[in-house]
Order: sequence, then structure tokens, then C-alpha cells
Amino acid sequence: MSVILLNKRVVHYEVLGRGRPLIFLHGWLGSWRYWIPMMQAASTNYRAYAIDLWGYGDTAKDSQLYSLEQQVALLEGFLNEMGIGQVALVGHGLGAIVGLQFASQNPGLVNRMMGISYPTHPEMIHSRFASDTPGNLLNWVLEKSPLADSIRGDSIKNDEKAIKTFFNGIGSVSLESLWKQPDLMCLLVYGQEDPAVAVPSAEDWKAMLYNTHAIIFEQSGHFPMMDEVNKFNRLLVEFLTIESGDSPRNLQLKEEWKRRVR
Repeated sequence: MSVILLNKRVVHYEVLGRGRPLIFLHGWLGSWRYWIPMMQAASTNYRAYAIDLWGYGDTAKDSQLYSLEQQVALLEGFLNEMGIGQVALVGHGLGAIVGLQFASQNPGLVNRMMGISYPTHPEMIHSRFASDTPGNLLNWVLEKSPLADSIRGDSIKNDEKAIKTFFNGIGSVSLESLWKQPDLMCLLVYGQEDPAVAVPSAEDWKAMLYNTHAIIFEQSGHFPMMDEVNKFNRLLVEFLTIESGDSPRNLQLKEEWKRRVR
């Protein structure tokens, strides 16, 4: 287990591979652990890090650190402590919001961003997140996932207050502006069967900038990277190889990927 200290508190992370830096940020449910297959896929060309945010996994638990601002500060502190400059980010749910907020505050530092189950508007998030327990939420979103146990493993370490604090402050977060950053290459990924975060509306599709693209995994729920791991990893690798400044619009779920993982 690898850790650093930020403000005298432990921040846990794991790292794999060599090359350019790539950071994975988990969602409201789970921890760094469910990123392992994606880290392995990226590790041939990237030095892949997965971080536990405040209140999750083996990172420190302190309710004063659970706001979006503090989670973003954790990411910034981690990059500074590790001596990482420009970086690629992959975030899921909460992690996608943290990553896009960080990118908006630090223009030029994020080379590209993949946001999985990113709510383009607050109403896209099911209201159950604001009221139910983490255990019930996990059972709800993982009902159809073949890899549920790997996600549940570290969830017992998570502080319920971390989820509640975020949703209590969701009204002050400009979710719509975060995915419309003109200088950031951004790929949004959704599961068609996700009960927790709705896919973008037709209006959202029309509003996407040239540097933004969205892809829907038709057989996936809230964890498309776990539900269709091989297909997701192929998409991730292709996204990471796009030349800086190009558009991700040409990325598609190719037929040979679909046949291979059926």
C-alpha cells in the first residue's frame, strides 16, 4: 500500500506501469480497487495511479474534507507531492466531477479527461443517492454486475458522510459548465442501463463542443468499465492515443470489439 501525507492526513494510492501519468478517480461507491483491470490495460504506455479520495478506502476519514472543493484540493495536492505536471484523468461519478472541476481550475494541466457516469445536470442523478445508505445503494446499482464482489470489497471502509456531504452541496456545483470546457479533450461514457445517472438528453448531444464526445454502452449499468471490461479497455486505450488537440468524435464502439466480448 502506497501513501502520502496531505495536511498531516493519509492519502492512499496505488500505481502501476511506466510512462506518462494517468490518474483514475473512483465514484461515490467503491474505491481505487475497481480500477485494477483498467490500470493494467493502460500500464504499457502510462504510469497509472488510482487514488482513494477523502473518506474512501484507506484514505483519511474527516468530515471537514468531504466537500467537492476539498476533494479537488486532494487531487491538486497529490499531483504536487508526486511532482506530476500535465496529466490524463479518468473519473467515475464523483471522480468525474472532481476531475472536471480540477481541469476547469487548472487550464492546460489536464491533457484529456474521460468522465464515466458524469451527470451533465444535477437532475440526472437519481434522488435515492441523497437519502439511502451506501449498502443499499451498492445492492441497487450492482444488481446486474458480474463483478460486484470486487466493488463491494473496500466499500465497507467508506464513510457514509462523504456521500451525504457531496449531495448536500450538489446545488452549488455548475455541472453543465464543467463538461463544456473549450480547451479540454473530453470523452463521456455512460451505461444505458444505469439506474443512478441518466444518459445525456438530445439537447446535451447537440450542445457538445467539437472537443467533446459521448459514448453509451448499451449492455452496461453504473459501472460500464466493469460490466464490459474488455470493450471498455479497448476504448480507453484508443482515447489515450488520440493526438493532443484532436477531437474524440471519431471514437466509436467498433463491431470487432462487440463480437470479441459477447
